Amino acid sequence: QSENVLGYFVNVERIPNSCSHPPNYISLKDRKILVNLSMAYYRLNISAYNEAGESPRAIYIVPEFPVTDLPGQIHVKSQGTNAVVTWTPEYNPKCFVVDWGTSKENMHMKIITTATGNFTLDSFQPYKLYKIMVHASDVCQCESFIRHEETFGVTHFYFVEGVPRTGPANVTILNITKHSALVKWTEIAAEDRWGFLQGYRISYTDSSRKKSLAVTLNASTTSYHLTGLKEKTTYRVQISGFTNAGEGPLTVSQPFSTPKYGTVEPLCICITQHES
Repeated sequence: QSENVLGYFVNVERIPNSCSHPPNYISLKDRKILVNLSMAYYRLNISAYNEAGESPRAIYIVPEFPVTDLPGQIHVKSQGTNAVVTWTPEYNPKCFVVDWGTSKENMHMKIITTATGNFTLDSFQPYKLYKIMVHASDVCQCESFIRHEETFGVTHFYFVEGVPRTGPANVTILNITKHSALVKWTEIAAEDRWGFLQGYRISYTDSSRKKSLAVTLNASTTSYHLTGLKEKTTYRVQISGFTNAGEGPLTVSQPFSTPKYGTVEPLCICITQHES
């Protein structure tokens, strides 16, 4: 029914927003709008109107922007039950806006109007990954700074790091030969890491338990080629992840057996008959 539409109402809502009153609506005739946003979370509420009234709202969550080419670095460290955020501003804006939380549904916000390069944050829990963003703005009135803030820096932080709660998933053994095998797995899910994942350890032991080896790999690796295996031998493989706090639990033991003979390549024998 676009032919009956007279225009559109749009409001840009920051997540979170500590302002006590809702933002003003923008009235448009066109079906597009260009807004300059910081890297904070935003929700757009869009409705159409005509002489009969206003339509229900359509809600659009602005996707997260990739963290690239930001002007500053943020450093965070635990201090008692709080965390201290420090940064070095390139200039002194009228205010800074700090966001911190585990997701857009659980963010806290604070406007800092004093000239400072540090700020103390609270409401942290152990073993959870927090996103911390610092934005600068030269317009600090609550109703208007949203459109003028610029992201200074973004970082991630664990208030307390723990060991991974689980090992990697979907461990499989492929391409088994007399002396080698390929181990593949799925990385540990972010919510199960409980710290910054530093890497994985693969342990494998033969059936006689005479040979047991462990290999340490970086966190971006999700496969490893086992070599130097004995033919006609059963091995068991287990994998764990580790953070700065230590090593997590091993996966369930995955058995596999190497064959006695290697892979036989097909042989083609061609017989040509000659006429006498």
